[in-house]
Amino acid sequence: MRLWHENLIPHLPRQQLLGQHRECCALRGNGWGKPHATVNYVFDYSPYRLFIYHQLIMREMQKRGYRVDPLWEDPFYRGKISEAHNESSLYANEHVDELERPLYPEHSPVYLRECLDNLSEKGIELPRIQE
Repeated sequence: MRLWHENLIPHLPRQQLLGQHRECCALRGNGWGKPHATVNYVFDYSPYRLFIYHQLIMREMQKRGYRVDPLWEDPFYRGKISEAHNESSLYANEHVDELERPLYPEHSPVYLRECLDNLSEKGIELPRIQE
């Protein structure tokens, strides 16, 4: 699984949006730090950055009428079986500007093109997306 480029979030089909929510939940929980080729870069940053990205996904889900478990709105929450973050583990000495875009520097125009190509291979064509 991958984290879709942020510019794609409002355009993702239902299946990809809900899959992205599941991926964020897994990464925030016991998946944190477990190697996975397409998302390893996430572990180079604080878990708080992933929380902010997950908020983008949850807001889009809510806009579309999907309900999100309110527990995920807590940045310290890591799921039912993972120990909650504390201040030190959540922020990991990283200051995150919540308005900074992209949240992950890896989400470059090249990465956007990769994501669009990936969706296209699945038969999903999106409108022209701002790069």
